[in-house]
Amino acid sequence: MRYRDRCRAALGGALVGAALLAACAAPSERPGVPRSTLVMGLDVSGSFRGHYDEAIDFAAHYLYGHLNGLGELSQPSAVFVGSVGGERPGEAKSFQPIHAFENKSVEEIADQLRELYPSEESYTDFNVFFDRVATLVKRQGLTLAPLNVVLLSDGVPDATTGTEGTPYTQIDLNPLEYLSRSVTVRLLYGSPTVSVNWERDVERNRVRMWTVDDEVMVGWREQKVEDVAMEEQEDLWRWVKDNVDFRVRSRRL
Repeated sequence: MRYRDRCRAALGGALVGAALLAACAAPSERPGVPRSTLVMGLDVSGSFRGHYDEAIDFAAHYLYGHLNGLGELSQPSAVFVGSVGGERPGEAKSFQPIHAFENKSVEEIADQLRELYPSEESYTDFNVFFDRVATLVKRQGLTLAPLNVVLLSDGVPDATTGTEGTPYTQIDLNPLEYLSRSVTVRLLYGSPTVSVNWERDVERNRVRMWTVDDEVMVGWREQKVEDVAMEEQEDLWRWVKDNVDFRVRSRRL
C-alpha cells in the first residue's frame, strides 16, 4: 500500500473511532450539550413532617422530569440528592449521585427517597448543607457548570451560629458564591413569611434566589392528569418550569 493510501486509511479509522466515542459518551460529554449541576436537599426534620410526604412526591416527579428532559425541562449532567441537617448540629450527610435515580419510575424514585431520607427528629442546618455542596462541586470538578440548588424545606433553621440578627441572617451562602457564574438557590415549601425572610435577610451577592410558598407548591398535583404517561404530562412540566425553574435574574452588586 502506498504511503498516501496508508495515511487515508489511518485517518478514516481515527474518524470512525472518534464517532464511536461520541456516540457512547454520556450526554454531558457530547459536543454541544451544555453541562449543569442539580443538587437537591430534603428536609427530614420534625418541623417539616406536615409537608414531608407531599415534598417527597414532588421531588420524585421533579427528578424524573429533569433526568428525562420532559417538556422543556433541562437535563442536568450531574445530580446529587441529600438531606439538610442531621441528628445534631454540624453533622454532615452524604449525597446520592445521579446513578441512584436513573432508569427508575416516579414511584420507584419516591420509594427510594423515603428509604434513604426518612422523616425524623433532626436539626435543620443549612450552613452545613451549603458547605457540603461546595465541597462536593469542587471535588467533582463541576465548578464551571451552572449550579441549581433545590431545597424542599419549611426554611426554618434549627441550628444557628450566633446571637446577632435573626436566624436567617446567620444562613451562610458564601461557600456557593464563586462556584460558578450561575448559582441559584430555590426554597420550596416555606411559608410566605419564611420565604420573605430568606429573600430579605439571607445575605448574598452572586447567588440568585427563588422561593415558592407552600400554598403554591401544593398546586402541582392539580396539573397532573391521571392515567396519562409522564412523558405526556404537558401541564405538569409546564407548571414546574414556570413556577419552580423560573429563571432568576442576577442581583445587582
